[in-house]
Amino acid sequence: MVSARISGFGTAFPRRIDQDEVWAGYFAPRLGHSRVAERLFRAAGVEHRHAVADPLVDDVSDWSTERRMLRYAAEAPALGKEAVSAALADAGLAAEEVGLLAVVSCTGYATPGLDIHLAADLGMPADVQRLVIGHMGCYAALPGLGAVADHVVARGRPAVLLCLELTSLHAQPTTDDLAQVITHALFADAAAAVVLRPGPDGAGPDDPGGAAGPGIGVRDLVARTAPATADHMRWDITDRGFRMELSPRVPDVLGRHVGPAVDDLLARNGLTRADVGAWAVHPGGPRILDTVADVLGLPRDALAASRAVLRERGNCSSATVLLILDELRRRGLPAGAPVVAMAFGPGLTLYAGLLDA
Repeated sequence: MVSARISGFGTAFPRRIDQDEVWAGYFAPRLGHSRVAERLFRAAGVEHRHAVADPLVDDVSDWSTERRMLRYAAEAPALGKEAVSAALADAGLAAEEVGLLAVVSCTGYATPGLDIHLAADLGMPADVQRLVIGHMGCYAALPGLGAVADHVVARGRPAVLLCLELTSLHAQPTTDDLAQVITHALFADAAAAVVLRPGPDGAGPDDPGGAAGPGIGVRDLVARTAPATADHMRWDITDRGFRMELSPRVPDVLGRHVGPAVDDLLARNGLTRADVGAWAVHPGGPRILDTVADVLGLPRDALAASRAVLRERGNCSSATVLLILDELRRRGLPAGAPVVAMAFGPGLTLYAGLLDA
């Protein structure tokens, strides 16, 4: 059976910011040094994150959407190039061998877009196919991974998936809306890229060698959407950038769907929760991680990689689940063990992917 395997990872980050300094220097005075707001801000589970627009240096909260998009177009190409170049190098693949470049982002738009500029700048072939996945939010890496894996299997050619999010460009005017306090505490910027190649039995004419050594196989995906609760998580386009709306009921809704979705994904592949060797769960916030762990009956350390990424990188929207997979890889995935990756976003939507270490 033809397969697709992740054979290279690459990441890139803008300026690193300290959560305590951002609270003390920017949000605290604007929120009247509210103890409730401070408690919520510090409970986000974030200690450091990255931002092209550090509010202590570059306050964009009153910028128009047009100005924010111009800044995205100025900042994104260099970060995208760094992440994709690193992933190609990690996979031992030349840019001219790529058959598909897929770019995922919900934080910036332009046409001609990032996909066109990167393909040309990196020296990808003239016939490279391109795919742009926009405005799906935090879970978008997983349908993106599925589309890229399908291309690899169908065409027998390598492909690249880039998730690039600059959420700091969508900082909103500070109010006493506690949901916005949580949003400002969580979200961060990152670029994460992966290279997928055909498995040893799936080598095509443009990739005669097949997979370049060990990798992470992409086996299956499952999706669940709860339209009745679509208003619980939104990413609204406004005259002042994109505004995130998060309901405190999100963890409860996800809790009702996580178990059945994961069990369906595993059962149709002849597996159970006990067979899973690692979990890459998108840290929409500490409560979401706690809910997932409780519902699935996971041991305390099962989501350590997710919590580490949240602590040091923040919630980087679609890029986050790739960052967690990279963190798990660095820590050492159990050879041959199934891996479940999971992310959530507007809709209210849950995506889960079954991978093979």
